[in-house]
Amino acid sequence: MPASRALAKSLGVSRDTIESSYAQLHAEGFIDRRVGSGSFVAEISEFLPRYQRAKRDVRHANRAPSLSKRGAAMFQSGGVCELLTPRPFAPGVPDTRSFPLSLWERTQRQVLKEVGTQALLHGSPQGAEPLRQAIADYVNLERGARASADRVLVLTSSQQAMMLCASMLLDPGERIFIEDPAYYGARNAFDAAGLECIPVSVDRQGVMVEPILSDPRRAKAIYLTPSHQFPTGATLSLDRRLALIDWAARNQAWIIEDDYDSEFHYAGKPTACVQGLDHRDRTIYIGTFTKSLFPGLRIGYAVLPQELVKPITIARTLLDGHTASVAQLTLARFVEGGHFGAHVRTMRGIYAQRLDVLTKLVVKHLGEFVTPQVPIGGLQMSCEFICDISERSVIDAARRVGIELLGLSALHADRKGKAGFLMGFAAYTPEELEVAVKKLATTLQREKRK
Repeated sequence: MPASRALAKSLGVSRDTIESSYAQLHAEGFIDRRVGSGSFVAEISEFLPRYQRAKRDVRHANRAPSLSKRGAAMFQSGGVCELLTPRPFAPGVPDTRSFPLSLWERTQRQVLKEVGTQALLHGSPQGAEPLRQAIADYVNLERGARASADRVLVLTSSQQAMMLCASMLLDPGERIFIEDPAYYGARNAFDAAGLECIPVSVDRQGVMVEPILSDPRRAKAIYLTPSHQFPTGATLSLDRRLALIDWAARNQAWIIEDDYDSEFHYAGKPTACVQGLDHRDRTIYIGTFTKSLFPGLRIGYAVLPQELVKPITIARTLLDGHTASVAQLTLARFVEGGHFGAHVRTMRGIYAQRLDVLTKLVVKHLGEFVTPQVPIGGLQMSCEFICDISERSVIDAARRVGIELLGLSALHADRKGKAGFLMGFAAYTPEELEVAVKKLATTLQREKRK
């Protein structure tokens, strides 16, 4: 190696810099330093042939990763990918532009002033007690639940809740009933856990209970979206709710109730949640603030039967420990102060108006292609094709012009359901909806001519 003085001069740097670099190379075994002789590249001939051979092997080897069966299932599912910048008509996206950000900032400052550096420490894996109490009070009042703070587990999302339920309540190969069509995130979570998903058809009254009650093979759980079924928007009737509660009790099975978007109900009052009707305590109630407030909050929750609180809380510590304390305490104060309820009421009116606008636009501009299935709640509307056109080609063509659609047929277990797409409307103004619908109409005309 060049002498340190000569190298420093040629590079125009301090000799101390060269000496420091040589010392680091020597410490890491790349060079040998011999007093009176200088610095030399270290001899590693003993390992070099094996190292070179390994490099060649890696270059020519199959690059497919070696995953476990569960890992491969998770990878093949495609996950649940959310758009960083939502495009019309991405489903499930709330309007963040109308969120009272200054009020949230003021609330957070109040929390930090009162709690101080305590908010910077690790929080309880079960969630901050003030937030758990606020959640319990809210779901009891608004959803007719039977919750208490000690039964609430604060999580990062409803998706995390479903993954925990799949892992903690069922073993690979065991059966779970799931709505058909169903929310793709839930199906992916259960598939990744190695469960056998048994699809059950949905009609205008929600999931059909007869196939469940008459199935001779035992299932350990059922996954439901009873408030308004995803993606059809159907509400599960009371007699079916009671039948499923009785089925779960008799079979020692679990009901996983995903009460997504329950805050946004546009026709009359929403039906009480299944968990509130279940006096046998076989229902796990899942909710999230991602849709009702803003996606970046990353706070969801589960109301658990008492005997599941400790095991599932311990299981969540293996995934991510706990959610952020500052966000939890701010949200708790936001809910306690009545700001959450006020925001939901405001947005419910805005979303109802946007749903009405979208419905009229679809009838006017897309009427020759689809029939809108107007929901009574939620942040998206499904549209079914009434002409012979490829669902896949329409979705791909729409994406090329900046429009995001979710195909309906892919939400069915056999991928052969009625063709169409979901249109999210909540995050877009009436003017933006009109521009996007007209652009989609042009795209559909082009695809139909093909």
